[in-house]
Amino acid sequence: MPQTVAKPDPDHPITVEPTAGRVVVRAGGRIIADTTRALTLREADHPPVQYLPPDAVAPGVLHPTPTSTTCAYKGQASYYALITDDGEVPDAVWSYKTPKPIAAAIAGYVAFYPQHVDLTVEPAPEPTTQPEPTA
Repeated sequence: MPQTVAKPDPDHPITVEPTAGRVVVRAGGRIIADTTRALTLREADHPPVQYLPPDAVAPGVLHPTPTSTTCAYKGQASYYALITDDGEVPDAVWSYKTPKPIAAAIAGYVAFYPQHVDLTVEPAPEPTTQPEPTA
């Protein structure tokens, strides 16, 4: 069966841009990911999704699962179980190893299903200005 390939259009836009600020992900009250290098993916009328570089995730909290899905716009996603102090949450995290060109920036980054974690985006700090020296 041939795979359907869709391209973003005005009715289904997709954008990826750097997240302004710091993204912190907690599970069971413990910080499991923390980065200022996240990317925000906006797709059509879906809520924005934060994609984090894998090195921002604490070691040992992700375990690959055999699950995969295909998005007509972004490509094939692979999934991870989230290992917490309370146990394992299957398929709570996903990643596009080789996404389609429109989403190439998220290659290898991971995203968390919001019902399994507490994800916050802290605003970027305001730039500080130095006072003018007085003579």
